[in-house]
Amino acid sequence: MYHFTALITCLAVAVYFFSSVLVSRARVKFGVKLPAISGNPDFERVFRAQMNTLEWLPIFLTSLWLFAIYIGDGITASIGAVWVIGRILYVLGYARAVEQRGPGFAIQALATIALWLGALGAIVMKLVH
Repeated sequence: MYHFTALITCLAVAVYFFSSVLVSRARVKFGVKLPAISGNPDFERVFRAQMNTLEWLPIFLTSLWLFAIYIGDGITASIGAVWVIGRILYVLGYARAVEQRGPGFAIQALATIALWLGALGAIVMKLVH
């Protein structure tokens, strides 16, 4: 079973939900009425942080589960936890200022790349052997 990977999956979804709540709050705070997604730069940063999280989720979750299946639950969850932390830093940093999104983005991107490369390498090794 992949209990730790499943827990990280739930945490990743929670981070996305949290970013959605931030967008709802920002709509009210900055007076951006639906269906608008632009007009106030402070709102737009919060909105882009949520959208970027959504854009990365399929890449991350697919890589996370393939890594877990081919390599193992514990190491997968550890790398996945790094992604969750990076994403939180990204969302909160981007909400404050564009310049503050970089560290969180780099952390989550490196975690995702490690998962994807690890999964791909393990799959290729299984096919070769």
